[in-house]
Amino acid sequence: MARVGVFVCFCGANIGDFVDIPAVVEETKKIKDVKYAIEYKYVCSDPGQQMIRDTIVDHRLTSIVVAACSPRMHEKTFRKALSDAGMNPYLLEVANIREHASWVHQKDKEAATEKSCDLIRMAVAKSIANEQLHEISVPVTKRALVIGGGIAGIQAALDIADARIPVTLVEKSPSIGGRMAQLDETFPTLDCSQCILTPRMVDVASHPYIELLPYSEVTELDGYVGNYKAKIKKKASFVNFDTCTGCGTCWQKCPVKVPNEFNMGVDKRKAIYSPFPQAVPNKPVIDAEHCTMLIKGKCGVCAKVCEKGSIDYEMKDEMIEREIGAVVVATGFDLWDPKPYEEYGVGRFKDVITSLEFERMVSANGPTGGVPVRPSDGNVPKNVVFIKCVGSRDEAKGIEYCSKVCCMYTAKHAILLHHKVHDSHAYVFYMDIRAAGKGYEEFVKRAQVETGATYLRGRVSKIYKKGDKLMVIGEDAQIGQVVEVEADMVVLATAIYPYKDNPDLARLLGISYDKYGFLSEAHPKLRPVETAKAGIFLAGCTQAPKDIPDSVAQASATAAKVCALFSGDTMKKDPMIASVNPEFCSGCENCVSVCPYQAIVTEEIPMGHGSEEVRTVSKINEGVCQGCGSCVAICRSMAIDLAGFTDMQIINEIVAI
Repeated sequence: MARVGVFVCFCGANIGDFVDIPAVVEETKKIKDVKYAIEYKYVCSDPGQQMIRDTIVDHRLTSIVVAACSPRMHEKTFRKALSDAGMNPYLLEVANIREHASWVHQKDKEAATEKSCDLIRMAVAKSIANEQLHEISVPVTKRALVIGGGIAGIQAALDIADARIPVTLVEKSPSIGGRMAQLDETFPTLDCSQCILTPRMVDVASHPYIELLPYSEVTELDGYVGNYKAKIKKKASFVNFDTCTGCGTCWQKCPVKVPNEFNMGVDKRKAIYSPFPQAVPNKPVIDAEHCTMLIKGKCGVCAKVCEKGSIDYEMKDEMIEREIGAVVVATGFDLWDPKPYEEYGVGRFKDVITSLEFERMVSANGPTGGVPVRPSDGNVPKNVVFIKCVGSRDEAKGIEYCSKVCCMYTAKHAILLHHKVHDSHAYVFYMDIRAAGKGYEEFVKRAQVETGATYLRGRVSKIYKKGDKLMVIGEDAQIGQVVEVEADMVVLATAIYPYKDNPDLARLLGISYDKYGFLSEAHPKLRPVETAKAGIFLAGCTQAPKDIPDSVAQASATAAKVCALFSGDTMKKDPMIASVNPEFCSGCENCVSVCPYQAIVTEEIPMGHGSEEVRTVSKINEGVCQGCGSCVAICRSMAIDLAGFTDMQIINEIVAI
């Protein structure tokens, strides 16, 4: 016989100010099968939990209803209280009378009270049909896959590996380092980017627990948390890394020149190349799209000059398979293409460049030796206009969100311009300044005071050519006038945009992404580094625009999550998942097509009654299923049930009201 205990929480003023709690308790006591009902100020507190434990024993209760806030807040707390009292934790029901009653009926206490009673009545009815469930134990493969070798991927890989957990780090380009490798100095301390980054890159290459796979990409991911299988395509480099010493003779002698993507096309590289001097691994690869030997069968200079015989034109792509338990996605970002800003002369005026092109110019290892030059004539610019929010916060032409780092790197560029060209002057057009970080506001003020940079609050409306100069027309809202600035060069602070292959990667991994292409976290506040798919985590700008400190912090957070996942040989999983009754299953496979987690497969079972024929039915992979219920909703045969939300439980709730 059912014996239900109900605990109604005041939640301080959150519920108590808008719901007549004593009246709710009195009404609850009238519900059939409720053997105990009480109100309490904070049920989630230690005394409140102890009260639940004691009442379960004293009144021999068979199920518990807690009427309080959202189950997302304290369902685990109350389940533990039940478990401590010797009751199965899944015999708990939470009636959400805060978000669903008090908060939405703050001006009508009577309605809030009535609705609270209904919610409790439904929860009691459902609890009577609750069944004892038990956590599922899933084996764990203790190896992590990190996708992306920028600073976030590097940090995550090192933190995981330092815990003596094997890591496979996959990087699409020939070297790790990512966007940070392209930077000269970093805000707000102006310390050398390479000085910070290069030691970490070397640590990755030499770490005994890290397998580094450069020039590679993940092509498949199957399985479920703790038991994924990844297929990785290692692209043919046409260079034997085992024998190559990275001496550089091959790329010095190569006759083919193509735009250098690392330097944003400011200069050219060879068809056989290493991306930058500090590359890890510091071994060259051959660009198959531009190598005349691979295209036409003519040339072969690199093979002729290589003393080690490391050039192999017959090399093929290699498929590598790895069994892994968790994935960290750290694919970084691209820069938004500013071509929609036709009024800025993008593509028409050579001296209108992007911020990253300027960054490469002022870098000590950059194409111009660390001194900015005008692309049109090679002269050193004296007056430089920086335009912020090019693409960011501009729905009409760009994107709605703030790219977070543009204010800071523009201030840095004004300082670097002053350091490199002492008699120069910087003009900065801005909407407003967002410097939310340690030492950030002081850094912006330093750019204004130390360099004498002129900050003009307003949008630029037009840029036109006048002789060899660029005339920039914009608004100065501080004086309420239109201003015209003569510039030798214009630098556009273009928006941070998601890595272009993110949508394809998201589909491959089975995770979601937003309308721009940033990969989506499970919860923006409570689960910011996790995805909706268990065992897959996010780090760095793959999730949203971030600066270096935030990227590193998030990478370390993902590493902590991975280490926690791998803390035992098995992991416990919530049992509230779907199950298929094969007797009712018609084999239509509708459930297979709607499952967002690829948790449903098909199998063949005997027809029965002595027949040798077989029929196809669906089967749930317990390790993959997240209990979303999509399959239950679409099953026309009513062959699928969701533990914790069975047909009987739902019907009981409906009948109760």
